[in-house]
Amino acid sequence: MMLRTLLILPAAMACLAAAPAKAPTSKAAPGKTATPAPKPAPKPAAPAGPFDATNPQSFMDLLAAAGAKLQTSRKEDDAVFVAVTSAAASFSMQFAGCTPQGRACKAVLLDNAMERGPATTAQMNAFNQTSVMCRIYQDRGGVAHVVYSAILFRSTTRDDAATHLLAWQGCLADGRDFMRDPIGYLANAA
Repeated sequence: MMLRTLLILPAAMACLAAAPAKAPTSKAAPGKTATPAPKPAPKPAAPAGPFDATNPQSFMDLLAAAGAKLQTSRKEDDAVFVAVTSAAASFSMQFAGCTPQGRACKAVLLDNAMERGPATTAQMNAFNQTSVMCRIYQDRGGVAHVVYSAILFRSTTRDDAATHLLAWQGCLADGRDFMRDPIGYLANAA
């Protein structure tokens, strides 16, 4: 399911970008002037300046521009942990292989604890065999987590990072669908 979504996404984005914008229309009663429709609130601007995917702040800026609330929860020798709260989900990001200053990180792991569902360990293993990019595991407390990870390079662009975040959203959706109905999900998995 995730693969199909990722294959369709670029085509849908291209169609949306190529579609002409509709001119606003408002109908007024004869003899009355039309009042203009209120303008929508402006979207937050994308962060300006250079983008360095190996710096956790760059990913944090992308998520903040999308309206997420972020907090660096802790730093360890070579890791930075960030708590993220958004309209879609609350999750954590762990940047690994970082310098002691929390920069030049080698990878990021996005993790979401999921609500309990009827999935068995065997079904979770089957999910992992059908998903190219997402994994589900069960922690020591028996809570299922969906995770997505990516290797980071200084050459990773802002668009590349945004694509990772879109893939993560797909993992969240697939994980929720799976946990709601593991048998049905696996029956339809590619």
